[in-house]
Amino acid sequence: MKVNSATAEDGVSDERAGATGVTGRGGPAPGTGRRPGRRLLSLAGSVGGQNLSLIGALVLVLALFGWLNPAYLTWANIKVIGDAVTISGLLALVQTVVIICGALDISVGSQVGVASVVSAMVFTSTGGNALFGIAAALGAGLLAGLVNGAVIVFGRVNPVIATLATLAAYKGVAQLLSKGAAQGYVSNDDVFVFLANGAVAGIPVLLWVLAVVTLAIHLLLKSTDIGRNIYAIGGNDTAARLAGIGINKYLIAIYGLAGVVAAVAGVLLTARTGFGHPVSGSEGLELKAITAAALGGCLLAGGKGGVGGTLLAITLLGALDNGLTVQGVNPFWQNVAQGALLVVAVVIQKRRAGERAVGLPT
Repeated sequence: MKVNSATAEDGVSDERAGATGVTGRGGPAPGTGRRPGRRLLSLAGSVGGQNLSLIGALVLVLALFGWLNPAYLTWANIKVIGDAVTISGLLALVQTVVIICGALDISVGSQVGVASVVSAMVFTSTGGNALFGIAAALGAGLLAGLVNGAVIVFGRVNPVIATLATLAAYKGVAQLLSKGAAQGYVSNDDVFVFLANGAVAGIPVLLWVLAVVTLAIHLLLKSTDIGRNIYAIGGNDTAARLAGIGINKYLIAIYGLAGVVAAVAGVLLTARTGFGHPVSGSEGLELKAITAAALGGCLLAGGKGGVGGTLLAITLLGALDNGLTVQGVNPFWQNVAQGALLVVAVVIQKRRAGERAVGLPT
Protein backbone atom coordinates (compact mmCIF):
# COMPACT_ATOMS: atom_id res chain seq x y z
CA MET A 1 0.00 0.00 0.00
CA LYS A 2 1.38 3.46 -0.91
CA VAL A 3 1.90 5.83 1.96
CA ASN A 4 1.36 9.55 1.50
CA SER A 5 4.88 11.02 1.47
CA ALA A 6 3.91 14.28 3.12
CA THR A 7 2.21 12.43 5.96
CA ALA A 8 5.24 10.16 6.44
CA GLU A 9 7.64 13.08 6.50
CA ASP A 10 5.44 14.93 9.00
CA GLY A 11 5.44 11.87 11.24
CA VAL A 12 9.22 11.61 11.14
CA SER A 13 9.57 15.31 11.76
CA ASP A 14 7.21 15.16 14.72
CA GLU A 15 9.07 12.16 16.14
CA ARG A 16 12.42 13.92 15.85
CA ALA A 17 10.91 17.09 17.26
CA GLY A 18 9.61 15.16 20.25
CA ALA A 19 13.14 13.93 20.92
CA THR A 20 14.54 17.44 20.80
CA GLY A 21 11.64 19.17 22.49
CA VAL A 22 10.49 21.10 19.40
CA THR A 23 7.42 20.48 17.27
CA GLY A 24 7.23 20.80 13.54
CA ARG A 25 5.03 23.86 14.00
CA GLY A 26 7.81 26.05 15.36
CA GLY A 27 7.19 25.87 19.12
CA PRO A 28 8.53 23.80 21.99
CA ALA A 29 6.71 20.56 22.72
CA PRO A 30 4.60 20.62 25.88
CA GLY A 31 6.61 19.82 28.97
CA THR A 32 9.90 20.00 27.12
CA GLY A 33 12.54 22.60 26.33
CA ARG A 34 16.23 23.18 26.68
CA ARG A 35 17.48 21.75 29.93
CA PRO A 36 19.08 24.13 32.43
CA GLY A 37 22.30 22.11 32.23
CA ARG A 38 22.50 22.64 28.49
CA ARG A 39 21.87 26.33 28.94
CA LEU A 40 24.72 26.53 31.40
CA LEU A 41 27.00 24.63 29.05
CA SER A 42 26.02 26.93 26.20
CA LEU A 43 26.70 29.98 28.36
CA ALA A 44 30.04 28.57 29.47
CA GLY A 45 30.96 27.87 25.87
CA SER A 46 30.19 31.45 24.87
CA VAL A 47 32.26 32.83 27.76
CA GLY A 48 35.16 30.46 27.11
CA GLY A 49 37.11 28.13 29.35
CA GLN A 50 40.00 30.57 29.69
CA ASN A 51 37.72 33.37 30.84
CA LEU A 52 35.84 31.09 33.22
CA SER A 53 39.15 30.15 34.83
CA LEU A 54 40.03 33.83 35.25
CA ILE A 55 36.62 34.61 36.73
CA GLY A 56 37.02 31.73 39.18
CA ALA A 57 40.50 32.90 40.16
CA LEU A 58 39.27 36.48 40.59
CA VAL A 59 36.39 35.38 42.82
CA LEU A 60 38.81 33.28 44.88
CA VAL A 61 41.24 36.19 45.32
CA LEU A 62 38.45 38.58 46.31
CA ALA A 63 36.99 36.08 48.77
CA LEU A 64 40.37 35.23 50.31
CA PHE A 65 41.56 38.80 50.90
CA GLY A 66 38.05 39.89 51.88
CA TRP A 67 38.08 37.20 54.55
CA LEU A 68 41.56 38.17 55.73
CA ASN A 69 40.75 41.88 55.85
CA PRO A 70 37.14 43.19 55.71
CA ALA A 71 38.42 46.58 54.50
CA TYR A 72 39.56 44.93 51.27
CA LEU A 73 36.03 44.73 49.82
CA THR A 74 34.98 48.25 50.78
CA TRP A 75 34.04 50.67 48.00
CA ALA A 76 37.03 52.89 48.83
CA ASN A 77 39.48 50.04 48.28
CA ILE A 78 37.67 48.78 45.18
CA LYS A 79 38.06 52.28 43.73
CA VAL A 80 41.79 52.11 44.51
CA ILE A 81 42.00 48.82 42.60
CA GLY A 82 40.07 50.32 39.69
CA ASP A 83 42.32 53.38 39.52
CA ALA A 84 45.45 51.22 39.59
CA VAL A 85 44.09 48.83 36.98
CA THR A 86 43.28 51.63 34.53
CA ILE A 87 46.84 52.52 33.53
CA SER A 88 48.13 48.95 33.33
CA GLY A 89 44.85 47.91 31.70
CA LEU A 90 45.28 50.37 28.84
CA LEU A 91 48.73 48.96 28.11
CA ALA A 92 47.49 45.38 28.39
CA LEU A 93 44.68 46.06 25.91
CA VAL A 94 46.95 47.53 23.26
CA GLN A 95 49.55 44.83 23.98
CA THR A 96 46.80 42.38 23.10
CA VAL A 97 46.53 43.88 19.62
CA VAL A 98 50.31 43.77 19.15
CA ILE A 99 50.52 40.14 20.27
CA ILE A 100 47.59 39.04 18.08
CA CYS A 101 49.52 40.49 15.14
CA GLY A 102 52.42 38.19 16.05
CA ALA A 103 54.67 40.86 17.57
CA LEU A 104 55.51 42.25 21.02
CA ASP A 105 56.12 45.70 22.52
CA ILE A 106 58.37 45.70 25.56
CA SER A 107 58.82 49.48 25.50
CA VAL A 108 55.29 50.56 26.49
CA GLY A 109 56.28 51.28 30.10
CA SER A 110 59.03 53.67 29.01
CA GLN A 111 56.65 55.33 26.57
CA VAL A 112 54.33 56.03 29.49
CA GLY A 113 57.22 57.76 31.27
CA VAL A 114 58.00 59.92 28.23
CA ALA A 115 54.36 60.93 27.81
CA SER A 116 54.00 61.71 31.51
CA VAL A 117 57.03 64.01 31.49
CA VAL A 118 56.04 65.71 28.23
CA SER A 119 52.48 66.36 29.37
CA ALA A 120 53.63 68.01 32.61
CA MET A 121 56.48 70.01 31.08
CA VAL A 122 54.39 71.37 28.20
CA PHE A 123 51.58 72.16 30.62
CA THR A 124 53.99 74.22 32.72
CA SER A 125 55.74 75.92 29.80
CA THR A 126 52.45 77.04 28.23
CA GLY A 127 51.23 78.73 31.38
CA GLY A 128 49.02 75.90 32.55
CA ASN A 129 47.31 74.84 29.31
CA ALA A 130 46.25 71.23 29.94
CA LEU A 131 45.07 70.62 26.38
CA PHE A 132 48.47 71.55 24.98
CA GLY A 133 50.13 69.24 27.47
CA ILE A 134 47.83 66.33 26.59
CA ALA A 135 48.21 66.92 22.84
CA ALA A 136 52.01 67.04 23.14
CA ALA A 137 51.99 63.79 25.12
CA LEU A 138 49.83 62.05 22.49
CA GLY A 139 52.14 63.30 19.76
CA ALA A 140 55.19 62.03 21.62
CA GLY A 141 53.52 58.64 22.09
CA LEU A 142 52.61 58.39 18.41
CA LEU A 143 56.16 59.29 17.40
CA ALA A 144 57.65 56.71 19.77
CA GLY A 145 55.32 54.01 18.43
CA LEU A 146 56.07 54.86 14.81
CA VAL A 147 59.80 54.70 15.56
CA ASN A 148 59.30 51.20 16.97
CA GLY A 149 57.41 50.13 13.86
CA ALA A 150 59.97 51.68 11.51
CA VAL A 151 62.88 49.96 13.26
CA ILE A 152 61.12 46.60 13.01
CA VAL A 153 59.95 46.97 9.41
CA PHE A 154 62.76 48.89 7.71
CA GLY A 155 65.59 47.71 9.96
CA ARG A 156 64.27 44.14 9.83
CA VAL A 157 64.84 43.79 13.56
CA ASN A 158 62.98 41.22 15.64
CA PRO A 159 60.19 43.01 17.58
CA VAL A 160 61.48 41.71 20.93
CA ILE A 161 65.00 43.03 20.29
CA ALA A 162 63.78 46.30 18.78
CA THR A 163 61.44 47.19 21.63
CA LEU A 164 63.92 45.96 24.24
CA ALA A 165 66.31 48.54 22.80
CA THR A 166 63.71 51.30 22.77
CA LEU A 167 62.68 50.36 26.32
CA ALA A 168 66.09 51.59 27.42
CA ALA A 169 66.20 54.45 24.90
CA TYR A 170 62.82 55.93 25.83
CA LYS A 171 63.60 55.63 29.52
CA GLY A 172 66.76 57.62 28.83
CA VAL A 173 64.79 60.22 26.86
CA ALA A 174 62.36 60.69 29.75
CA GLN A 175 65.24 61.09 32.21
CA LEU A 176 67.07 63.54 29.94
CA LEU A 177 63.98 65.69 29.46
CA SER A 178 63.21 65.77 33.17
CA LYS A 179 66.80 65.70 34.42
CA GLY A 180 65.81 62.59 36.36
CA ALA A 181 63.27 64.34 38.58
CA ALA A 182 59.51 64.80 38.68
CA GLN A 183 58.42 67.76 36.56
CA GLY A 184 55.53 70.22 36.64
CA TYR A 185 52.58 70.41 38.99
CA VAL A 186 49.13 69.76 37.54
CA SER A 187 47.00 69.18 40.64
CA ASN A 188 45.66 72.75 40.53
CA ASP A 189 44.33 72.35 36.98
CA ASP A 190 40.66 71.51 36.47
CA VAL A 191 41.23 69.19 33.51
CA PHE A 192 43.85 67.04 35.20
CA VAL A 193 41.88 67.01 38.46
CA PHE A 194 38.79 65.87 36.56
CA LEU A 195 40.77 63.07 34.89
CA ALA A 196 42.17 61.89 38.20
CA ASN A 197 39.22 62.33 40.55
CA GLY A 198 36.15 63.16 38.47
CA ALA A 199 33.18 60.90 37.91
CA VAL A 200 30.42 60.58 35.32
CA ALA A 201 27.18 58.88 36.37
CA GLY A 202 28.94 57.86 39.58
CA ILE A 203 31.72 56.03 37.73
CA PRO A 204 35.29 57.41 37.92
CA VAL A 205 36.57 59.05 34.75
CA LEU A 206 39.59 56.73 34.78
CA LEU A 207 37.30 53.72 34.36
CA TRP A 208 35.35 55.50 31.62
CA VAL A 209 38.60 55.98 29.71
CA LEU A 210 39.42 52.29 30.13
CA ALA A 211 35.90 51.30 29.03
CA VAL A 212 36.03 53.48 25.90
CA VAL A 213 39.43 52.11 24.85
CA THR A 214 38.25 48.56 25.56
CA LEU A 215 35.16 48.99 23.40
CA ALA A 216 37.11 50.66 20.60
CA ILE A 217 39.73 47.89 20.45
CA HIS A 218 37.09 45.18 20.71
CA LEU A 219 35.16 46.64 17.77
CA LEU A 220 38.38 47.08 15.81
CA LEU A 221 39.35 43.44 16.25
CA LYS A 222 35.95 41.78 15.92
CA SER A 223 33.91 43.99 13.61
CA THR A 224 36.26 45.36 10.97
CA ASP A 225 38.34 44.07 8.08
CA ILE A 226 41.36 45.61 9.80
CA GLY A 227 40.81 43.36 12.80
CA ARG A 228 40.41 40.28 10.66
CA ASN A 229 43.62 41.13 8.84
CA ILE A 230 45.44 41.54 12.16
CA TYR A 231 44.37 38.02 13.16
CA ALA A 232 45.40 36.74 9.73
CA ILE A 233 48.87 38.29 9.99
CA GLY A 234 49.43 36.77 13.41
CA GLY A 235 48.07 33.41 12.38
CA ASN A 236 50.12 33.02 9.20
CA ASP A 237 52.01 36.01 7.88
CA THR A 238 53.01 34.23 4.68
CA ALA A 239 49.41 33.45 3.78
CA ALA A 240 48.43 37.00 4.74
CA ARG A 241 51.08 38.43 2.42
CA LEU A 242 49.96 36.22 -0.44
CA ALA A 243 46.39 37.40 0.21
CA GLY A 244 47.53 40.94 -0.46
CA ILE A 245 47.61 42.27 3.11
CA GLY A 246 50.20 45.00 3.59
CA ILE A 247 51.93 43.53 6.62
CA ASN A 248 54.51 46.31 6.97
CA LYS A 249 51.82 49.01 7.00
CA TYR A 250 49.86 47.10 9.60
CA LEU A 251 52.90 46.68 11.85
CA ILE A 252 53.78 50.36 11.73
CA ALA A 253 50.15 51.36 12.36
CA ILE A 254 49.77 48.94 15.28
CA TYR A 255 52.93 50.19 16.97
CA GLY A 256 51.72 53.74 16.40
CA LEU A 257 48.45 52.79 18.11
CA ALA A 258 50.42 51.27 21.00
CA GLY A 259 52.32 54.53 21.38
CA VAL A 260 49.15 56.63 21.48
CA VAL A 261 47.47 54.40 24.08
CA ALA A 262 50.67 54.40 26.15
CA ALA A 263 50.59 58.21 25.97
CA VAL A 264 46.99 58.22 27.25
CA ALA A 265 48.21 56.09 30.16
CA GLY A 266 51.04 58.58 30.72
CA VAL A 267 48.62 61.51 30.86
CA LEU A 268 46.48 59.63 33.39
CA LEU A 269 49.58 58.86 35.45
CA THR A 270 50.43 62.57 35.51
CA ALA A 271 46.86 63.41 36.52
CA ARG A 272 46.84 60.85 39.34
CA THR A 273 50.20 61.82 40.83
CA GLY A 274 50.18 65.55 40.05
CA PHE A 275 53.62 65.46 38.40
CA GLY A 276 55.34 64.14 35.30
CA HIS A 277 57.35 61.08 36.25
CA PRO A 278 60.22 59.83 34.05
CA VAL A 279 60.39 56.37 35.64
CA SER A 280 58.44 56.11 38.90
CA GLY A 281 54.94 54.80 38.27
CA SER A 282 55.74 53.46 34.80
CA GLU A 283 58.52 50.98 35.43
CA GLY A 284 57.40 47.36 35.23
CA LEU A 285 54.18 48.16 33.39
CA GLU A 286 55.40 46.31 30.30
CA LEU A 287 55.72 43.07 32.28
CA LYS A 288 52.24 43.48 33.72
CA ALA A 289 50.79 44.20 30.26
CA ILE A 290 52.38 41.12 28.69
CA THR A 291 51.41 38.94 31.65
CA ALA A 292 47.78 40.09 31.47
CA ALA A 293 47.59 39.48 27.73
CA ALA A 294 49.08 35.99 28.07
CA LEU A 295 46.85 35.10 31.02
CA GLY A 296 43.87 36.43 29.09
CA GLY A 297 44.38 33.91 26.31
CA CYS A 298 46.58 35.72 23.80
CA LEU A 299 48.78 33.23 21.99
CA LEU A 300 52.29 34.71 22.11
CA ALA A 301 52.93 33.29 18.65
CA GLY A 302 50.08 35.47 17.37
CA GLY A 303 46.70 34.98 15.75
CA LYS A 304 44.63 34.41 18.89
CA GLY A 305 43.29 36.53 21.74
CA GLY A 306 40.73 39.13 22.70
CA VAL A 307 40.12 42.06 25.01
CA GLY A 308 37.68 40.24 27.30
CA GLY A 309 40.24 37.81 28.66
CA THR A 310 42.88 40.53 28.93
CA LEU A 311 40.54 42.76 30.92
CA LEU A 312 39.74 39.92 33.32
CA ALA A 313 43.43 39.09 33.70
CA ILE A 314 44.51 42.66 34.46
CA THR A 315 41.68 42.93 37.00
CA LEU A 316 42.92 39.72 38.63
CA LEU A 317 46.48 41.07 38.78
CA GLY A 318 45.25 44.36 40.24
CA ALA A 319 43.17 42.61 42.87
CA LEU A 320 46.10 40.36 43.78
CA ASP A 321 48.58 43.26 44.04
CA ASN A 322 46.19 45.28 46.16
CA GLY A 323 45.44 42.31 48.41
CA LEU A 324 49.13 41.72 49.05
CA THR A 325 49.58 45.41 49.81
CA VAL A 326 46.62 45.50 52.19
CA GLN A 327 48.06 42.49 54.01
CA GLY A 328 51.39 44.25 54.37
CA VAL A 329 53.30 41.79 52.19
CA ASN A 330 56.64 43.01 50.85
CA PRO A 331 55.83 44.68 47.49
CA PHE A 332 58.73 42.88 45.86
CA TRP A 333 56.64 39.72 46.07
CA GLN A 334 54.28 41.31 43.56
CA ASN A 335 57.02 41.08 40.92
CA VAL A 336 57.62 37.46 41.89
CA ALA A 337 53.91 36.70 41.50
CA GLN A 338 53.70 38.43 38.11
CA GLY A 339 56.72 36.56 36.80
CA ALA A 340 55.35 33.24 38.05
CA LEU A 341 51.95 33.91 36.46
CA LEU A 342 53.59 34.73 33.12
CA VAL A 343 55.52 31.46 33.22
CA VAL A 344 52.34 29.55 34.10
CA ALA A 345 50.45 31.20 31.24
CA VAL A 346 53.13 30.32 28.68
CA VAL A 347 53.42 26.74 29.95
CA ILE A 348 49.65 26.30 29.63
CA GLN A 349 49.77 27.66 26.07
CA LYS A 350 52.56 25.26 25.11
CA ARG A 351 50.75 22.29 26.65
CA ARG A 352 47.53 23.12 24.85
CA ALA A 353 49.41 23.47 21.57
CA GLY A 354 51.03 20.06 22.14
CA GLU A 355 54.52 21.38 21.59
CA ARG A 356 57.46 19.24 22.61
CA ALA A 357 59.48 20.47 25.59
CA VAL A 358 62.80 21.95 24.50
CA GLY A 359 65.71 19.55 24.88
CA LEU A 360 63.54 16.62 25.98
CA PRO A 361 62.68 13.53 23.93
CA THR A 362 59.20 13.27 22.44
